[in-house]
Amino acid sequence: MHIKFTGSLLLLGALLGPVGAYASDSSTDSTGQYVGDAAITTQVKAAFIADKGVKGRHISVRTDNGVVDLNGTVDSKEESDRATELATRVKSVMAVHNNLTILPSASN
Repeated sequence: MHIKFTGSLLLLGALLGPVGAYASDSSTDSTGQYVGDAAITTQVKAAFIADKGVKGRHISVRTDNGVVDLNGTVDSKEESDRATELATRVKSVMAVHNNLTILPSASN
């Protein structure tokens, strides 16, 4: 009986060993990190909507490990700077990469 129990434990360890190695892989986002990044993205978008100086409908927000990427178009440098400022104020944001393009003025 003791031999069967020990054999079963060894077999179980051999089968579950690769699962443990996969779970400890830190190169992929954990569920908690993914949820945290999604919450940051939502908060940044909400900040854009609440602010009269940023027309956030043309700004794409992506967050990875607390780093926010802003892509899209804005009407002015002031709007671009304001978007960066608002994103930086969100809790848990580690950095903001502003990749926004300023549209040429329609009066030109």
